[in-house]
Amino acid sequence: MSGTARIGDVGISPLGLGTMSLTGRGTWGEPADPAAARALLRRAADLGVELFDTADSYGPEVAENLVREALHPYDGLLIATKGGFRRHGPHEWEADCRPESLRAACESSLRRLDVERIDLYQLHLVDPRVPVEDSVGALAELREEGKIREIGVCNVGVAHLERARRVTAVVSVQNRFSLAERSSTSVLARCTEDGLAFIAWAPLAKGFLSRASGALASVGRAHGATPGQVALAWAIRHGAFPIPGTASVAHLEENARALAVELTDEEAASLERDSLLGYRAKRLVRKARARAGRLKAGVRRIGR
Repeated sequence: MSGTARIGDVGISPLGLGTMSLTGRGTWGEPADPAAARALLRRAADLGVELFDTADSYGPEVAENLVREALHPYDGLLIATKGGFRRHGPHEWEADCRPESLRAACESSLRRLDVERIDLYQLHLVDPRVPVEDSVGALAELREEGKIREIGVCNVGVAHLERARRVTAVVSVQNRFSLAERSSTSVLARCTEDGLAFIAWAPLAKGFLSRASGALASVGRAHGATPGQVALAWAIRHGAFPIPGTASVAHLEENARALAVELTDEEAASLERDSLLGYRAKRLVRKARARAGRLKAGVRRIGR
């Protein structure tokens, strides 16, 4: 594999693909068109995507199966998966990062992905009931057994990252990060300083940045690019490794063209000033409307 981003000792293209969007509603069950999902995965590989990020909980099991069916034997690709959640239904997620649960999850992922060793196995979250040292220690044992090549952690702050690294070598962090959501900036800075990969999930803020106006649109016009492409270019410029997810081939192809967008310092600064304020304003409006709706409903109930 070749590229400009590194995960461990592997260099790859700095734009990956998240597979959560390829399952059914609520990240539960099969997609409406499994053949289309497999075709999208193959198209991503054709476009030069080299990192495919999945998890045993997506479906559950569905996304890993689709990845195997579409991409095995993964020549030139880096397949990353995760463990740490139990699923009971659509939109239902229960943390379970006990060592025995992670071992069972990894063994199952090995079978579904049809590999002897997983390129990058990630702790999906820090379980509040289990010390992160115990969870990461289980992954370290699996690596010693040859079942994991590299270990990553997800949805962590700097403190949990450092606790994990005191147990074993960690090559990556996967956190939510975008122009609109920068709470992980300190984690990104630590990753950059120490040479860890920072994988950004929801880099388009669940589609909000793809539809944004203001600075994203004006900078996009200057580059002949869409707002979404500019948002992805901004994340890459800041050292993040975005993994936008989509079930649309057209959207996938649009995202891939973000690699051609090179932003100036002035453009990046204008995006940071504008996009965060715009996103916060939209959230405040949405919350205010929700509160007003609840109030009206309560008034109606009282009137009855």
